[in-house]
Amino acid sequence: MIVNLNNANLLTVGQVARLLHMHPNTVRRWSNKGILESYRICDRGDRRFRKEDIDLLLFESWLFDYNKISVKRKENLLVHV
Repeated sequence: MIVNLNNANLLTVGQVARLLHMHPNTVRRWSNKGILESYRICDRGDRRFRKEDIDLLLFESWLFDYNKISVKRKENLLVHV
């Protein structure tokens, strides 16, 4: 898959860590393990993450939690899957 990184909404390790409520080293470790796809930029090899990929991960984790909650609570949610 070809990704145009110039037009992509890219996030830094720190930004991803804040969004996922985790330590930046965990973001790096997940990147190394392939859990999070990252792109290396510049000569230093800084990591960047596509916002779409992080949004998808957050949505999938929400769906997993959504399936574990009670029917009564689901009825009170505005979003139904």
